[in-house]
Amino acid sequence: MLSPLDDYPVHQVAETMRHVGTSDRNFYDRYYFNLHHCSDELFLVAGMGQYPNLGVADAFVVVLKDGVHRVVRASRELGVDRMDTRVGPIAIDVIEGLHRLRVTCGPNDHGIEMDLEWQGSCPAYEEPRHFQRQFERVTFDTMRLAQNGRWRGSLVMDGEAIDVTPDRWWGARDRSWGVRPVGEPEPPGIRASRPPGGFFWNYAPMQFDDFSILYIVQEQSDGTRVLEEAVRLWPDGVGRPPEPLGVPVHDLEFVPGTRDLRRATIHLTEPGGRRLEISAEPLLALHVGVGTGYGGDADWRHGMYQGALEVSGVCLDLRDQAVSSTMRGLVDNVARFEVDGQVGYGMFEILVAGPHERYGFKTWEDVA
Repeated sequence: MLSPLDDYPVHQVAETMRHVGTSDRNFYDRYYFNLHHCSDELFLVAGMGQYPNLGVADAFVVVLKDGVHRVVRASRELGVDRMDTRVGPIAIDVIEGLHRLRVTCGPNDHGIEMDLEWQGSCPAYEEPRHFQRQFERVTFDTMRLAQNGRWRGSLVMDGEAIDVTPDRWWGARDRSWGVRPVGEPEPPGIRASRPPGGFFWNYAPMQFDDFSILYIVQEQSDGTRVLEEAVRLWPDGVGRPPEPLGVPVHDLEFVPGTRDLRRATIHLTEPGGRRLEISAEPLLALHVGVGTGYGGDADWRHGMYQGALEVSGVCLDLRDQAVSSTMRGLVDNVARFEVDGQVGYGMFEILVAGPHERYGFKTWEDVA
């Protein structure tokens, strides 16, 4: 069956555009955005994904403000038109590819509405391909672009209107597609015969007044690198190519009794050999996996079938210790960065799950 996208010269395989080039159930195509005020005031993350071989599209917006973790989320049957990027009240529209996009969340029962326009502050950057196998099966084979930018528009939280202007409302976005675990859990098979491996992940898109830096590291429990990169990007219009910053080295400090990040130092190297040391201070920690589909909830995972259309929400008061103590998984931190006397802001995403020799975590239960 044809869809409007078939009228564009973008085909990659001998199929209509509703069919991707693999029958792997785990193929996905996703948007991610974040927004912050370069402070601990508020952190918003929004995303939308399509899962063509599962027949599902879903989206979410999560906001952490005044100690309350609030989510509005929606899921629907994908249908034939992959150019339709609306899921319930949430929609993403491309205004100018790789430069300007619009993210909206219409009226709903969960206290978040918004009409926001994103504009890149540096060129979109193609990150390294992410490829992993487990027991000979490809579990990750993804491509991703990343970009820093600024926001303008309006955000309404529980009836309170917030004027979003690009002077201090900054953020980052990415677009990723390929194969990664999504949808309902599969039978474990041979995986049940082995203890689960650890997962160490650092990702930090940071922007300063005159440049941006993208840093990414994934490691196995013994420190073997799966994925790594550090690069400096210049603002649109400057015309300078991306500057590689060598092999990144991390020094992380955790809050005692937890695996929560207290501070980090990232060591990089300019092409001429000069060392760069970036300090990172978390300002506001958002557990992005709780309620959104990033794997933290058994009843709502990215790509999980929820029916023809389902819109729901989550509201957690983290000022209640009994609630905050249950927050686990991937954390997106609004962070303050400093390098060479310049101060910048961005996001420090971190997950240290399971054993990791470098930081002394020998079991899944170990803490700092």
